[in-house]
Amino acid sequence: MPLIRSILHMLWMAITVIPWALFVIIASLFVSSTTMYWMCAGWLRVAVKGGTLILGIRNRVTGMENLPTGATSAAVLLVKHQSTWETFCMPTLMPHPLAYVFKKELLYVPFFGWAMARMDMIHIDRSQRTQAFSKVVAQGKRLMSQGTWVIMFPEGTRIPRGQKGVYKSGGTRLAIETGAPVIPIAVTSAKCWPRKAFIKTPGVVDFSIGKPISSLGRRPDELMREVENWIEAEMRRLDPEAYVDRAAAIVKSAA
Repeated sequence: MPLIRSILHMLWMAITVIPWALFVIIASLFVSSTTMYWMCAGWLRVAVKGGTLILGIRNRVTGMENLPTGATSAAVLLVKHQSTWETFCMPTLMPHPLAYVFKKELLYVPFFGWAMARMDMIHIDRSQRTQAFSKVVAQGKRLMSQGTWVIMFPEGTRIPRGQKGVYKSGGTRLAIETGAPVIPIAVTSAKCWPRKAFIKTPGVVDFSIGKPISSLGRRPDELMREVENWIEAEMRRLDPEAYVDRAAAIVKSAA
């Protein structure tokens, strides 16, 4: 049954994304970037709704009260990354437009990438690290002044359930450069949508939003350690089963 559900959901996304992307590309000639964003977020809602109805994946969100208030309040969201699910869900959950920082190669993905290219996001060339970060800061300042929040995955890639990647300080460097607070977010999406897995399973995905962490007077590495400690501790609280086997393996190897 999970295999059939996964095939149906993939077909659902493929069937809906093509006309939606074509509509967005044409509409981008006539509407503002903010309107464009919410139009694209509309397709993400369709994809997520399909995930709920077809795959049986439900979201449980806590900590919404921790988000900054105000139309132009700035924020850098640093999110645990386990699967594609949170990439789709975050724009549907947040009250502000989001600007993802992503590698420019994604712009070449048919339909989905073409629509993304029409949005006011931050796409970078990772082979040019210095220039790439300067672009992130410049665009991040401009976007956050307009009320758009910047979202980054500090581990850089999708991490298997129960594991931890290397937390890179790009997000905290951006927060310090712009004076924006950091919002850590833990996500347990791999319980239902494992990394690089085609077959998904029904269940509940937790999105836990932490309290804002001020970036004023902080050092990037030190601030990132605080973000990492909160996210990883929260992951163990939300999904303790994922860390039992890992802890046992560590104990066994040390014996």
